Amino acid sequence: MVVYRRKKLFIEGVSVDRIAKRVGTPVYIYGRRQFLAGYRSYKKAFRKIPHLICYALKANSNLALLKLLAREGSGADIVSGGELFRALNAGIPPGKIVFAGVGKTAAEIESALAKKLLALHVESEQELDLVDIIAAKLKLKAPVSLRVNPDVDPQTHPYISTGLKKHKFGIPIEQSAELYLKAANMRNIRIEGMHIHLGSQISGVAPFEDAVHKALSLIDQLGARGIEIHHLDIGGGLSVDYEKVQARPEPSQLASVIGPIWKSRKLLLILEPGRSIVAPSGILLTKVLFTKNNHDKHFVIVDAAMNDFIRPSLYGAFHPIIPAVQSNRPLISADVVGPVCETGDFFARDRQIPACASGEMLAILHTGAYGFSMSSNYNSRKRPAEILVDGTKFYTIRRRETDEDLIRCEL
Repeated sequence: MVVYRRKKLFIEGVSVDRIAKRVGTPVYIYGRRQFLAGYRSYKKAFRKIPHLICYALKANSNLALLKLLAREGSGADIVSGGELFRALNAGIPPGKIVFAGVGKTAAEIESALAKKLLALHVESEQELDLVDIIAAKLKLKAPVSLRVNPDVDPQTHPYISTGLKKHKFGIPIEQSAELYLKAANMRNIRIEGMHIHLGSQISGVAPFEDAVHKALSLIDQLGARGIEIHHLDIGGGLSVDYEKVQARPEPSQLASVIGPIWKSRKLLLILEPGRSIVAPSGILLTKVLFTKNNHDKHFVIVDAAMNDFIRPSLYGAFHPIIPAVQSNRPLISADVVGPVCETGDFFARDRQIPACASGEMLAILHTGAYGFSMSSNYNSRKRPAEILVDGTKFYTIRRRETDEDLIRCEL
């Protein structure tokens, strides 16, 4: 996705220093070609199976990126009313949108039903009761999929694992059949499908295979009791190999496992990839402000901070960091840190990087997912611009915030 040409770092046909000269730093930069390649890899892998790809907006919900996906025929996986607003504004049809989340408000449910989404992923009995009440008020039948917790361990970070009994998500698989029976007898509920989601950063396809077998067994049990399921949503979660230590599973590998299971089925398969589509397409470009030594500890202080990109601080996540201009300087062991008043404000600790000087730039790689979408104004810092590179051209798809933006909503 990024390459050096004449010692300068390029995304597609644009050098990152050219972008920095125009819009400053820190700045998120995405490559259009890589982004669309991520989406198309799923489309190609599952072409022989009736399917719908519902991109997970939580990974990155910039409107320009969503519009690119809408033109490709993508649907959307949303988890809030705000994401619904974004998806519809980007031109994604309501009939290709699924709405998950353990804590939907009554207003969000009403809005989703009024917009005629493909399905609400209901995650508790109380939520099902509320959906029925709201649907009655709107005089319609609510399209519902129950989110079933299959109790499958995806072997990932505990914060992004969602498919075990101890997690807040979904309905325990052993309780779900009875809740489906209840839903089938509710006047304002129309059962559409079943939803399972194991988590994120899943490094193999075996957990998916296990979960799908459990879900299909439940679907067969429901069918024997007269309840028809029209689609199975298996979520997303394929990992991105941030550390380049092992090959991540490709969509084609997932398809090779799911395909044989699906042969005799008349189910629509729904997938919800997010990170694996957008993460590799993005970098966070940041400028070195100062370097300093505290005894034997070396620090590289940059102008980006944890408010711009929180994954290293929140998850201890590893992201490669490379210079914007190649040099022959020796490697040093350094902490790459930001200006925020927190010891937890870091992008790397004891990382081997080429020695750098004030004014030079570093690129933090694979930041297209859960980068800007998790950013904040902590320390009253203005959030960075977002740039889309298309060949030899680049476009601002979100301007840098101003001081006025920081207080715009305050009274």
